Amino acid sequence: MDEDGRGSDRGLAFGVSAYLLWGLLPLYWKLLEELPAGEILAHRIVWSALFCVVVLALTGRLRHLAHLPARQWRLLAVAALLISANWYVYIWAATHGHVVDASLGYFINPLLTVVLGVVVRREHLRRLQWVAVAVAGVGVGLLAILTGTVPWVALVLAATFAAYGLVKSSVQVAALEGLAIETLLMVLPALAWLLVGTGDGLLPDQPSLAVLAVLAGPVTAVPLLLFAGAARRLPLSTLGFLQYLAPTLQFLIGVVVFGEAFGVGRIVGFALIWLALATFLVDQGRHRRPRTRAVSQPIG
Repeated sequence: MDEDGRGSDRGLAFGVSAYLLWGLLPLYWKLLEELPAGEILAHRIVWSALFCVVVLALTGRLRHLAHLPARQWRLLAVAALLISANWYVYIWAATHGHVVDASLGYFINPLLTVVLGVVVRREHLRRLQWVAVAVAGVGVGLLAILTGTVPWVALVLAATFAAYGLVKSSVQVAALEGLAIETLLMVLPALAWLLVGTGDGLLPDQPSLAVLAVLAGPVTAVPLLLFAGAARRLPLSTLGFLQYLAPTLQFLIGVVVFGEAFGVGRIVGFALIWLALATFLVDQGRHRRPRTRAVSQPIG
């Protein structure tokens, strides 16, 4: 096998591993369900920031953070607020029986990202893309009507993630450096919450919870590093298909492992959204540029 083939195989392994780990995250947050979602979020921010700083220091890349232009810092501050909101809702969903709704959010996300491109950047959609967006909208509407509740978890996750992706597309920072800055910008409020707001101090009293809380750092950063390795080696189209591994796993975990309800209303709504995604992917396949490489940082 030639060098490019070995690189593609390694990139595929990295990409599959990253999305599998992201897909399995509900199982991890469920282990911490004794803690409030806000406290879990604070641990995730603090220990992710520490993990990223240590890795950057060991690899000699920590000094890069000091040379970023002010505009990049402002964009990353907005990204930090968006991803913190996204993380909070996701953690809450994983610990309160809404994993299926969370998976729906990440199925909707690519379509919402396209809509944001039209609204914010005046991009033009092709006919099939409009059809996909319309079908997804009908699916969300039917979910609300047939289940009697607006799928707010899915909508908030999709909206914050799509907005985060829009902001990150204007940031010229590698994946690990970006995560380091975003978590460092939020680390003081997170530390204040842990030290003052929880009453437990920096770590929970229960040793098993304390270990899990600290491991939230590498659990957050390692998939991102794997993704970065995949993004350097794989075409964007391949990475685009791999991204559906995570919400598919989340959906299966919600239904099979956690036993969340999946009645007729959800079946109809999900079916329409999956049809919208299939339409969207068909259109992408017809217009993709096969040799395009993925950028070195993920959307979200």
